[in-house]
Amino acid sequence: MRYFELREPTDATRWTGEFRAKRRWGLPGVACPTCHAEWSGVLSYPAVDLSRLPEQKSFAEPRLEPYAEYTRLAEQVRPLLPPGALLQPGCTFGALRGNAQGRFGPITVFPSWEIFLREDALTSFRAGALRGLIPVLAELSFPTQDAEQLHELQLLPRGRLHEACLPVGRPPPCPTCGRQGFRMPSKRWLDADSLPADLDIFRLEDAVTLIIATERFVETLHALGPSDVESLEVQAVPGSARSPE
Repeated sequence: MRYFELREPTDATRWTGEFRAKRRWGLPGVACPTCHAEWSGVLSYPAVDLSRLPEQKSFAEPRLEPYAEYTRLAEQVRPLLPPGALLQPGCTFGALRGNAQGRFGPITVFPSWEIFLREDALTSFRAGALRGLIPVLAELSFPTQDAEQLHELQLLPRGRLHEACLPVGRPPPCPTCGRQGFRMPSKRWLDADSLPADLDIFRLEDAVTLIIATERFVETLHALGPSDVESLEVQAVPGSARSPE
């Protein structure tokens, strides 16, 4: 199986669509008592609804909290997540809400860790029986009635970067908050032993800003014509193997 990293275009976008939107709920960022970092990540679960939580107002405003309070709130959310899902400080939930304008291509990656399918593109992907698609209708208001709605794909964190492409001597993740203090390697490949066999699109557990798709997904993407997304093949090698030449 071949794998590809999906990215925002590096050249001018082909389409005019843009939006300003945010999610309804989120966990606070954290002030960690162990590594002393104050941080908030970008992980999101648009299909997760917190409206029935008694303390849903506690998830309404982005803010920084002590680690104990973050943990207390995270435990309220955890039963609502897909099996094996990760949580991190700043994790957000629910469909995007906001305003949009212009025309969007079949597929849009924006920002670099979120991906959207136009209505007709979603139909094509479903017809291809691609695995692991979790589409969520983005609640976007367009100035015209004929605009096609966008569906965001909820991406589950699965798989990891190969050990050999990570910095030598990097510190381990913080045992308390889980923060990983290394820069994203410019040359990277995947640990083949860790990759999911049941998903055609996902993000990585140790690099949640990277969107990874199988060749089956990318073939369908290319068949739809020009989109605002680039695909770059990334090698997958066994975890015990040395770095590829």
